[in-house]
Amino acid sequence: MESSETKVYKTVCMMCFQVCGINAHVKDGRLVKVEGMEEHPFNRGVICERGRRMPDWVYAADRLKYPLKRNSSGGFDRISWDQALEEIGQKLLDIKDKHGAKAVALSVGSKGAEDFQISAFAQRWRGVFGTPNYFSIEAHCFRSRIMARQLTMGMYPLSDPDNSECVILWGHNPDASEPPLAGRINKLLEQGLKLIVIDPVRIPLAKKGMFLQVRPGTDDILALAMINVIINDGLYDREFIEKHTLGFDKLKEHVKEYTPERAAVVCDIPAQDIIYAARVFAGAKKACIEESICVLDHHVNAFQFHRAVALLMVITGNVNTPGGWCQNPFMRLPDLRVVDGYAGQMPIGCKDYPIFHGFWGMTSPYGRQWDLPEAILEENPYPVKAFLVNGSNMAAAWPDSDAFVASLKKLDLVVVMDLFMTQTARLAHYVLPASSNPERLGLAMNYGLTGGMSYCLLNRRIIEPVGECWPDWKFFAELGRKMGYESYFPWKTDEELLDFLLEPSGITREQLDVEHPSGMWFGQRSYHMNDKIRTPSGKYEIYSQTLADAGYDPLPRYVECHESPLSTPELFKKYPLIALTGYRIKEYVGWQYRNIPPMRHAVPDARVVVHPLTAKEYGLDEGDAVFVETPQKQIRMKVHVSDDMRPGVAGITHGWEGEQNENVLTKRYPNDPVTGYPAMKNFACRIRKV
Repeated sequence: MESSETKVYKTVCMMCFQVCGINAHVKDGRLVKVEGMEEHPFNRGVICERGRRMPDWVYAADRLKYPLKRNSSGGFDRISWDQALEEIGQKLLDIKDKHGAKAVALSVGSKGAEDFQISAFAQRWRGVFGTPNYFSIEAHCFRSRIMARQLTMGMYPLSDPDNSECVILWGHNPDASEPPLAGRINKLLEQGLKLIVIDPVRIPLAKKGMFLQVRPGTDDILALAMINVIINDGLYDREFIEKHTLGFDKLKEHVKEYTPERAAVVCDIPAQDIIYAARVFAGAKKACIEESICVLDHHVNAFQFHRAVALLMVITGNVNTPGGWCQNPFMRLPDLRVVDGYAGQMPIGCKDYPIFHGFWGMTSPYGRQWDLPEAILEENPYPVKAFLVNGSNMAAAWPDSDAFVASLKKLDLVVVMDLFMTQTARLAHYVLPASSNPERLGLAMNYGLTGGMSYCLLNRRIIEPVGECWPDWKFFAELGRKMGYESYFPWKTDEELLDFLLEPSGITREQLDVEHPSGMWFGQRSYHMNDKIRTPSGKYEIYSQTLADAGYDPLPRYVECHESPLSTPELFKKYPLIALTGYRIKEYVGWQYRNIPPMRHAVPDARVVVHPLTAKEYGLDEGDAVFVETPQKQIRMKVHVSDDMRPGVAGITHGWEGEQNENVLTKRYPNDPVTGYPAMKNFACRIRKV
């Protein structure tokens, strides 16, 4: 008789990019409990409610369990994996024969960031097939920041808050999105950490430090004004600048126009607060800036704001030093890409944004999905006929959702692989069941986005998959074999693949399984890389000649948002609120967990969060049903009144589908001149009672 003893496994939570270490309790073959792993160096035992609810998520009643095919009535019939692969493979080959490989596109959601095997195999398959059209969440989230830091520093450094004397949380609410960081900052505050919070919302940590409640979209001019103060007060690191930087004199002249008094008017905060914040930050011996995950990427100044933040770190000498931004070694992994199939071809949307596509010999794999509706609906610049979608709810997550819903409906083939029947999956011809992370074996690395570490451990397969769920990599491998690409996909099991992935690192599966069940370091954070700067000049490039040569501003400058009380005053007379989309709440991760009863009970509806003064002006009470309107469209939400929200701002919660989806309101047209990112935030809206 099988023992009912509970076994505890050291593994990871992959519900978000943090990849926290967890203790997973399994009894009678079922996951029954999840706790934080105390010895994991990143989360140190801290885990959010979403992670604790992993058993509810894995065993949710509406979990996808079997491959499905759309029938003539618009519903779905269960089919076998073999039938699904056979039919999908043949349809893809037929489309390639008729329209070329580039008529097939792929989209990978955030799961491709947490579980790199998903994105690696998606890229391998598309390379073998021959299409350049690969799209990801990074096309409108986070790559802007990566590009800005690389163009300034030749690398993408990560923050080291544990050793900081001063931390700026810029548009970042770790209590909602990154609990381990919030926990660490709270402990550091007890030890004397100086904290500055810059945000339109008074987040919990804002009540424990200095708070600058800026007007949304004005962060760039605030950063430039802080640089102005630091230079005028002589608080910059002269020795560091003379030895390691290029272009400081040009920056010194450039920021003269960005006085704290001018920024105070634009940001609608006191000039003295700007001056004080700049002095506190520059006066600390060790300081770092923690930017939001993506909230600051979605307006006209996004790229240049990230550049300005990088310059704040550079001129104060807080790069490659304890407590600042530092370089972490990446694990040596095999390159799964096969670029011959699409060599020389740009993904859709990149032609007019060459820096986004690549610079200095580095090429980004991502297309810009904003041009896809034209390719699908109008066949401009060429037809796109099929989409393979893995862990991406693109119909809801991408701006101008209605355009993407119409596009998906027109495609000849849509294949979605996910754990649940999302809005995107409901539009697919084939829906395939994906395994959750406790149902598959893999490699997890905690690079992180803030405070990342060169640390790895096993993502253990601790339970049997629900139904016939597969890991995403297996789908691409089996599809490739069905289509005649056997030599490119030799791996048959998780174990075979893991051994292959680990081989270049010198780490073995046995080491991770037996010797280091809680994980192991594969490198240490470097504090001595200032003589190995990988820019063309070999120095930190304050003035970017690369940007100048491409026709962009070589130094950050401020541009008022395209819709704002200052740039479009007539529009704001009719639509007087600033829409702040992407508002995070701790119960959900994107579109995930809304089907879990305890979480849905806590937050049952999409919310628009407003200040009491705004609520009074509109005659609104807590819980009122309202329409949030732009000149083009409207969505339906419930009012939540909070004095933590800046007056005149409508904070629209993220991750809802249908008539509650914020992205019905957002526009997909290019806004940021360097990246082409759309203006998904800081646009004009109004609220009307239902």
